[in-house]
Amino acid sequence: MPNPSPRYISNITRDTYAIILAGGRGSRLHELTEWRAKPSLYFGGKFRIIDFPLSNCINSGIRRVGVVTQYKSHSLIRHVMRGWGHFKKELGESVEILPASQRFSENWYQGTADAVFQNMDIIRHEMPKYVMILSGDHVYRMDYAGILAAHAESGADMTVSCLEVPVAEAAGAFGVVQVDETQRILGFEEKPEVPKHLPDNPESCLASMGNYVFNTEFLFEQLKKDALNENSERDFGKDIIPSIIQDHNVFAYPFCSDFNDQKAYWRDVGTLDSFWQANMELLSPTPPLNLYDAKWPIWTYQEQLPPAKFVFDDDDRRGMTLDSIVSGGCIISGATVRRSVLFNEVRICSYSQVEGAVILPDVVVQRHCKIKNAILDRGCIIPEGTVIGYDHVHDRKRGFRVSEKGVVLVTRDMLGLPLGYE
Repeated sequence: MPNPSPRYISNITRDTYAIILAGGRGSRLHELTEWRAKPSLYFGGKFRIIDFPLSNCINSGIRRVGVVTQYKSHSLIRHVMRGWGHFKKELGESVEILPASQRFSENWYQGTADAVFQNMDIIRHEMPKYVMILSGDHVYRMDYAGILAAHAESGADMTVSCLEVPVAEAAGAFGVVQVDETQRILGFEEKPEVPKHLPDNPESCLASMGNYVFNTEFLFEQLKKDALNENSERDFGKDIIPSIIQDHNVFAYPFCSDFNDQKAYWRDVGTLDSFWQANMELLSPTPPLNLYDAKWPIWTYQEQLPPAKFVFDDDDRRGMTLDSIVSGGCIISGATVRRSVLFNEVRICSYSQVEGAVILPDVVVQRHCKIKNAILDRGCIIPEGTVIGYDHVHDRKRGFRVSEKGVVLVTRDMLGLPLGYE
């Protein structure tokens, strides 16, 4: 077995090229992704979802990264260029945008596997020993050195990062794997309606996180075969993995613990309810995702903004915020905010009450508003006296979207404002 020393790990990460698949539409988020790809969606007060896999790469020592884009990618490309464009190629580090450009065919990216296939020449130019393929639309914190070391030590051709999830949650949503006692994958089903549970736990199954490690030449070989298959959907989960598990060494890597032996954090914020809930979790005194860990920082692009300000201390209007996250440039003017996440340059005007809200940048809540359990998209201007989240019948009549669990989404279009905010 190779020596698992820091030097050994750094050699593996240095010999790895990461591809982040960031072209997803995120249709279950409805109007929230009407003008942006899901990886470009805001999260946690100052970040975008793409920042999490990118930060994981950099913190893990992987300094060569390609970001594959496709669906409504303008804000995503702009964000990556501003926040991640400072790496120096001459030092062996880079974060590059890989838009769909019909390099190997006249088609745009046809699936996850095709997105990598169409960039094989770029990957080959980097000459990595390993290629790591990462989903760009999940929020999580993971040291990729662990899966890379496990891949090298097991002699695997491919390794799939997996997470135990409830069977009910996995049904129709995640790829589900079956493994033997050595973690070799024996079976794989892409989004089955009835997932196969773990042998020792009928309530849980082993789900793919959409993160893979390949030996580079093996990956190229499989992508070329898949490109010749007229019946393929060009997808890793639907086509590549099922076609190789019988004749090749394909292993699962259980992602079961986070840093300091904490429970692993991974969220698929693919619905309005899950997006709202994941943001609300950050408000806990000891949240499951620690954004304040200096040893594993989440990097992002951030504007130079003035500090948040809270004004008026009168009995009838007091600017205060409780159990909340408030970002730079915000002004709470004689209003009360509870259990909410406020992104940059949000303004809450006098006599308004906000509770359980995720408010994206540049939102103005005018006077005498009452807002509860809502998501306000970027650039919304909430008219004076508006009530949101207290009467869902009334919310729907005004054109707002109400989720299954009662979270109200409000966008500029719903308010009759000009479109185009990303």
